[in-house]
Amino acid sequence: MIPDSPRAGSTAGSTFGAQVAVVIIGGGACGLAAALTLADAGIECVVIERDAAPQGSTALSSGFIPACNTRWQRALPSANGGIRDSVELFAGDIEYKNHHGSDPVVTRAVCAASGPALEWLADAHGIEFHVLEGFLYPGHSVARMHAVAEKTGAGLIGHLAQAAERAGVTLLTQACVTGLFTAADSAAHLTGVRLQRPDGSVEDIGCGALLLACNGFGGNRVMVGQYIPEIAAATYAGHAGNQGDAMRWGEALGAQLADMGAYQGHGSWATPHGALVTWALMMEGGIQVNTHGARFWNEHEGYSEASQHVIAQPGGIAWDLYDERLHQLGMSFPDYAELFKTGAIKCSETLGGIASQMGVPEEALAATVSGVHAMQKTVQRCPFGRDFSSKLMLQAPYYAVKVTGALFHTQGGLAIDTQARVLKQDGTPFPNLYAGGGAARGLSGAHVWGYLSGNGLLSAVTLGRIAALTIAASV
Repeated sequence: MIPDSPRAGSTAGSTFGAQVAVVIIGGGACGLAAALTLADAGIECVVIERDAAPQGSTALSSGFIPACNTRWQRALPSANGGIRDSVELFAGDIEYKNHHGSDPVVTRAVCAASGPALEWLADAHGIEFHVLEGFLYPGHSVARMHAVAEKTGAGLIGHLAQAAERAGVTLLTQACVTGLFTAADSAAHLTGVRLQRPDGSVEDIGCGALLLACNGFGGNRVMVGQYIPEIAAATYAGHAGNQGDAMRWGEALGAQLADMGAYQGHGSWATPHGALVTWALMMEGGIQVNTHGARFWNEHEGYSEASQHVIAQPGGIAWDLYDERLHQLGMSFPDYAELFKTGAIKCSETLGGIASQMGVPEEALAATVSGVHAMQKTVQRCPFGRDFSSKLMLQAPYYAVKVTGALFHTQGGLAIDTQARVLKQDGTPFPNLYAGGGAARGLSGAHVWGYLSGNGLLSAVTLGRIAALTIAASV
């Protein structure tokens, strides 16, 4: 058995208390997308989830999934008959952001599967999506962020869980996998898992194929310190269950790990309230200033690398500054609306008033805003390279919220091929071991700045479906 403290071993299949075709570890977007695919194919599977209900990183996310060439894009009104998107354009955006650091073949396979995956969820399981309009997330050439009606990660996972229940998927909750079993004659062939219940009882389940759909290692401070020390001291805004189990099991089995220095950060985590402030505010004209009232970077580079820029400021904090127009945009996002109710959002009719509430020098803040107005008139260049010319000027009343940089989830993981099969050190695939979502190497390259908005859920949903289709074909 491959336990939590990795050491190779094996067991005979006859010792298992139950036997299923497929075991899926993790009940987030990846695991549930895989389970629904298998259910459609009539293949028995069990989803093992450590929480009392499916949540994970999906529930904590914005819930937005980027996908290309979908019917929802094509249905939007435009002079060209809808948004024109393609696999090549989408893959190009991903690779431009990560400086061609991701596996190009896997990147294109994921992009090609993205649109069909969302349309399948709608057609086969009644989960409807719409495209977020009116602004583009950093790095995306066209509008391709898809959301369920609630526009939250909790809403997305809720729809997936309900679909799994309707489909008759077996879901074992409050069950923590503590080890993997391999065949007596082949350490590369997975035969089952051991799980533990809250009361300490143990169960062994045999399987023909195993999908690691558990997330990354953001909740494991030792692994974060080892692989991404630059973010180790930051607030962790992800799921506590992200302990790096998949990576530790994979290493013990002789699997490849890749891009372990990659992660999704966020530079707009409201503090001390602990809530996400939508980056749409920055993309549509808002700015970030430090406690001296000065801007300190190009806010359009991306919200992931923003985490590092914000943490580097005095006290590790910054203020998002914007106006009534952008506040109303924020109110269309449930997370922001809930944050507004708490009183975290400051408001004033004057710059002096908002500066006082922020605790920053009024003259410095006034000079910063005046400089931004000059940049919008193109009479002054942004020292950080941001183009303000296409956005409206900030005007009273002004709004502000104090934020810090946070770690959301890691992007490195087990190396996989285009069929989501886990790869050994020699590059060949394991015969029946698959990975997706945060357990697998993502599409962000090896660094924080390689994360393109939505890469996490893109990998989760598409790789979950790809892995299940591969398994179904083999069965």
